[in-house]
Amino acid sequence: MELIFLGTGSGVPSKERNVSSLALTLLQEQNSIWLFDCGESTQHQILRTSIRPRKINKIFITHLHGDHLFGLPGLLSSRSFQGGDDLLTIYGPEGIKEYVETSLRVSGTHLTYPLSIIELSEGKLFEDDTFKVYCKKLHHGIPSYGFRIEEKDKPGELLVEKLKEKGIHPGPIYQQIKEQETSVLPNGDSISRADFLGPNKKGRTISILGDTRFTENNREFVSESDVLVHEATFNHASEQLAEQYFHSTTTQAANLAKNGSVQKLVLTHISSRYQKKDYQDLVQEARAIFPNTELAHDFFVMNIPAKK
Repeated sequence: MELIFLGTGSGVPSKERNVSSLALTLLQEQNSIWLFDCGESTQHQILRTSIRPRKINKIFITHLHGDHLFGLPGLLSSRSFQGGDDLLTIYGPEGIKEYVETSLRVSGTHLTYPLSIIELSEGKLFEDDTFKVYCKKLHHGIPSYGFRIEEKDKPGELLVEKLKEKGIHPGPIYQQIKEQETSVLPNGDSISRADFLGPNKKGRTISILGDTRFTENNREFVSESDVLVHEATFNHASEQLAEQYFHSTTTQAANLAKNGSVQKLVLTHISSRYQKKDYQDLVQEARAIFPNTELAHDFFVMNIPAKK
């Protein structure tokens, strides 16, 4: 599992930062990629990575401002020419269905794969064998959402020594024991999997917030996240501007990370008013409050290792 930041700027593209898009690669977990926002030129950014568009099977749009979705029609169209034939599901605020369907209809675009569009409401968005995904409405000028991705706990390691003590030696039976609640041994005895597994491996949690003013109402939603991806459009000195434009500052994001007991904070959605010479100051503002902070840049990759 890793995060690939395809665009980390806000409002308009700049020479250093494209507008918002973030990929969560789940190739080992589900052989798929989830995309969060799809600003202008996202598919151009993808060309500079190892991402295969046909592997993208879910796209989450945080809100309907152009810097978060103007790249969506182009990506949907191109996927038809890049081997994508599996179902693609788009999740977004009310209006996303009209936007996508109108864009495809007016441009005469015909997709070669099935497309599902789901408009958001707060709460659990979906659950599958591996993940539970929740969404929460944030505080922005138009409806904007955050997403919380919870990986389910995995079964612990087989207690090999305990199996050997019972006379069960390595072989195909070990895989059977791990996969089935009850297994029948060659001698006819039945054993329970629970008796021969160590503690469950705790799953990972990632919170990805769209554009938002700072509010403590988001603390519970991001609580205990292994990674929190939070906008930091402005520096600490520009708190009034952040309030005016429904955005957050570096220090506000850091305070949420600290108060929410998250493990790591990644700042993104950086205003083009800040240049390379300013980046160290931006991240240091946040680190003064929450030391484990990174400032994302385009093509920044963050691995999120499985817990032991």
